[in-house]
Amino acid sequence: MQERANHLDFDIRFEGARDVLARPHRHEYFQIQVSIHGGSQQVVGGAVRPFTAGHLSFVLPYRVHVVPHPPGARYAIVNFDQGFLWPELPVEALDLEEVPVSRQPELAPFLFQEYMDFHFGDADFARILGWLEELAVLNRERRFGSVGAIRGILLQLMGLACSRHEAQLLAQAALQSGRCSGGDALQRVMRYVREHLGEEMSLNDAAAAAMLSPNYLAHLLKKQTHRTFTELVTERRLERAKELLLTSNARIADIARQCGFGDAVYFSRRFRLRNGVTPRQFRSRADAGLGKATGPDRQASHPREKP
Repeated sequence: MQERANHLDFDIRFEGARDVLARPHRHEYFQIQVSIHGGSQQVVGGAVRPFTAGHLSFVLPYRVHVVPHPPGARYAIVNFDQGFLWPELPVEALDLEEVPVSRQPELAPFLFQEYMDFHFGDADFARILGWLEELAVLNRERRFGSVGAIRGILLQLMGLACSRHEAQLLAQAALQSGRCSGGDALQRVMRYVREHLGEEMSLNDAAAAAMLSPNYLAHLLKKQTHRTFTELVTERRLERAKELLLTSNARIADIARQCGFGDAVYFSRRFRLRNGVTPRQFRSRADAGLGKATGPDRQASHPREKP
């Protein structure tokens, strides 16, 4: 927030105040965007949702998102630090999805933005616009008591979102047990890894494909799989190599390449570390155990292959 705000804890701005970030990005603070006129759609995490007049967007810290604003659109952007509104909440920003909504109801719009839309009727939206104007004045003047008044208005805004969308929010909370998109995000990552096993992959690549921040993805993997991204990819590559060794007559060097190991020697070393045998020994033992043709047939197909 430091680079794009006058204050480090809270900021509000309307269209034209600063350039809008038009590419997917993330930040460490909470954000609420309000579409006043015009608009189109938004991308939050892995979801594409409408963002036209009367919509609000609630974005968690470190959630990759982009809310484009076409020419002529009118909008407001509210940013605030977690400590500004919830100093008593002893939870790291990357762990907010683990907070049950029964404990912190006003977090619900942020937790479930990927799964639902927050649109308001004329009367409610007029209240919201009034609150935005009041927030702008309070933030500009920052007089005695202004911070408390800003906090109160923010809570009213979130409370209105919760009350008007109560049924959907509670349904999402019950469905996902307060974990929001963590499971879905991990599924997107695993699908990306599976589809790109034979290619070079990085944490940044996988995070971009799953519309996550690299920091959040690393945190999610460590928490739910107890592995780093590199460990996870290597594990999946070695599992795929075992499948190919059992079901094909491909050369070990070719299997190494198909599974993303550019060097057959390195592949054999990693395979042996994980399985206690070399790839060729694994294949031979599997053949013997299944009663198939053993060594000579394999060797006839690959006369130059070495263990």
